[in-house]
Amino acid sequence: MYEILSMDGPEVAPLSGGTPKQLVVFLHGVGADGTDLIGLAEEFSEILPDAHFLSPHAPFYCDMAPMGRQWFSLADRDMAHMVTGINACKPLLNNYIDGALARFRLTMSDLIIIGFSQGTMMALHTFLTRAQPCAGIIGYSGAIISSAEFVKEITAHPPVCLVHGEQDDVVPFAAMVDAEATLLKADIDVEAHPQRGMGHTINAQGIDAACMFLQKVLLLQGA
Repeated sequence: MYEILSMDGPEVAPLSGGTPKQLVVFLHGVGADGTDLIGLAEEFSEILPDAHFLSPHAPFYCDMAPMGRQWFSLADRDMAHMVTGINACKPLLNNYIDGALARFRLTMSDLIIIGFSQGTMMALHTFLTRAQPCAGIIGYSGAIISSAEFVKEITAHPPVCLVHGEQDDVVPFAAMVDAEATLLKADIDVEAHPQRGMGHTINAQGIDAACMFLQKVLLLQGA
């Protein structure tokens, strides 16, 4: 059993300087930590000036690198093994989110999740299986593990934005195609944005697509 670590990480207060109206939580990829994505707060704060941004460190040391964190182990890529790892981490992430929402006196409808790679996997597997939907999920370069089984577990239906490079050599582009089909099967409002020529990263076009998605989310909320 892996040692459970603190999920504290960097954060950025609302650009407006006021009380937070939304909470945005970044979930980093394997081998990184919360500092990897917090810089994106500057990009998204233009659309969400009243949002508080959190970028927690995953709760386990990475077992495939000398540094960094992981949400679950990828040392064994067997589907069942990865699902077991995801399910072991979900309560930790859910507890973190519940605490953060209570801290800012916000609700699930005020929560936006932005994941990258393994962080996207955790975002989809966690926030589509909660009792209440969050405001939206943005997933870069991720996947749904064992999608045929996972679709039966979906209990929440927030809108989802998927962005993935067509030249991704870490998480194959086909994973986004599969995730989109799975979400559509579950009657989830999903938009997919293939990025031509892009590998396993986040580019400016992907950020623009996510910002347009967030504008729709805010419009639906009447913000």
